[in-house]
Amino acid sequence: MTEPYDLITMGRIGVDLYPLQTGVPLAQVETFGKFLGGSAANVAVAAARLGRRTAVISRTGRDPFGDYLHQALSDFGVDDRWVTPVADLPTPVTFCEIFPPDDFPLYFYRRPKAPDLAIRPEELDLAAVAAARIFWITGTGLCEEPSRAATLAALEARDRRGTTVFDLDWRPMFWGGEGGASGAGGVTGAAARAAARPYYEAALRHATVAVGNVDEAEVATGLREPKACAEALLDRGVELAVIKQGPKGVLAVHRDGRCAEVPPTPVEVVNGLGAGDAFGGSLCHGLLAGRELEPMMRHANAAGAIVASRLACSSAMPTAAEVEEFLAAR
Repeated sequence: MTEPYDLITMGRIGVDLYPLQTGVPLAQVETFGKFLGGSAANVAVAAARLGRRTAVISRTGRDPFGDYLHQALSDFGVDDRWVTPVADLPTPVTFCEIFPPDDFPLYFYRRPKAPDLAIRPEELDLAAVAAARIFWITGTGLCEEPSRAATLAALEARDRRGTTVFDLDWRPMFWGGEGGASGAGGVTGAAARAAARPYYEAALRHATVAVGNVDEAEVATGLREPKACAEALLDRGVELAVIKQGPKGVLAVHRDGRCAEVPPTPVEVVNGLGAGDAFGGSLCHGLLAGRELEPMMRHANAAGAIVASRLACSSAMPTAAEVEEFLAAR
């Protein structure tokens, strides 16, 4: 086997079709930009831009959009050997509307089934998964079979080697729900959370790091107060809990008692959708470097802020020099 990867991510990949006009409803948008998207792919790109050796486990359709994603991953320096085609499913596309500073509705086209939910346990390179310095999985990967079985099989094969990150990644529409994690906007939010929680708990038993916002942490723990969420995640077995609090910044709590609460980095927001993935790539970079909690969170916040100030997600991911320059100017 080749030298272990710094980071292997597993989960969503697709094509983002983002409007080139801001403040305009989707029905009135005339031109779009095409970008690589999907949280797992974006995190791998973000870490690669920071100099890390990364790979993605996912699937696409056997179609031109799938071809585009392979080329994009290659251009970003992300290994695509475990991104395989599914003959009878289309590559997903995602549209958004851009209403800065904080309204970015998403429209997922992932029917009849997204190829990234057709990852099968028997197709996994479990030796590579076990050997990776960091392995990253997402909540969406647990929402449907066979991806759920594959995700749990990968976690079991890894057996808590190195660092295993569970991105809580709550998308209630993928679980048959609507609205936010507290039921905002839909009557099935609670039912979706109830369906998801046992699988989140199963994944947490194998994870060493959990990261997500308060809504996502609520799915895993049933709680909403950030410190309580972090403590509950630690109780479920992780070593480090990272709770993103939006305008209140980020809270990181380690099992050994270390704690850091870092305010957000002010920036003029263009599109906030890729900020969390940039944060994730930087988090992995910091974990690999053995950074202390506070500087690690500051770097991750800065990476997220840079992407929020740009239109795209994947192609907006900053280099290490860009992050350092951004921090030095603050």
